[in-house]
Amino acid sequence: MCRSDVRQAVLAKNDDLAAGLRGDLAGQGVSVVNLLSSPGSGKTELLGRVLARAVGRGVPVAALTADLATENDAVRLARSGAPVQQLLTDGLCHLEARQVRARLDGWLPPDTRLLFVENVGNLVCPAAYDLGETLRIVLMAVTEGEDKPLKYPTAFGSAHLVVITKTDLAEPAGFDESAFRTNVHRVNPGVEIVRSCARTGAGVDTLLDRALAARDGIPHRPPLASHPHGHHPASPASLA
Repeated sequence: MCRSDVRQAVLAKNDDLAAGLRGDLAGQGVSVVNLLSSPGSGKTELLGRVLARAVGRGVPVAALTADLATENDAVRLARSGAPVQQLLTDGLCHLEARQVRARLDGWLPPDTRLLFVENVGNLVCPAAYDLGETLRIVLMAVTEGEDKPLKYPTAFGSAHLVVITKTDLAEPAGFDESAFRTNVHRVNPGVEIVRSCARTGAGVDTLLDRALAARDGIPHRPPLASHPHGHHPASPASLA
């Protein structure tokens, strides 16, 4: 089997596992929100604000956060008052559906209705892997450059919602929001773009409301593209 065939088999296996996980969680009344961004986008701080707001509003929410190493993000997110678990990937640059299912087994509180999954900080590898999510959110800080959607079309093109973070830094960073919005819509026409700032709380309620609204049905999203480069984590046999 050639390398391309192995990669496609890995992705097909993941898709099957993700579909099963989505169905099982939906049967329990749980919706999953998959958060993707590059490192340093501010997604952990923003997610902490969203979790705290959910707790304050009485929404049964939980979070799973992934990193290559350390449990620092889980400690930070737990301050929200929501149940949080850390998933360490041991060097793997993305999450897969099998890892999510394994981490949730025996842990997810039975009354959970909304589960946020903070993916590994990377806009390449995670973009090709369905985690059984109901809503996929891609975040980008104003310091990252307006052309990022064109550089990472798989990630931005598969998003249900795009979030601009650290908007309080837009002016000093010289961020051209109009150009950014144009580039997002070149790869994902019509997708909603939300402005946010963890420091001020701007956008927090909007994100929570969008996550809750997604429980009513899976929003339209273009099919996930094939993994955009030659790296693949494992053979199909290891995923069986």
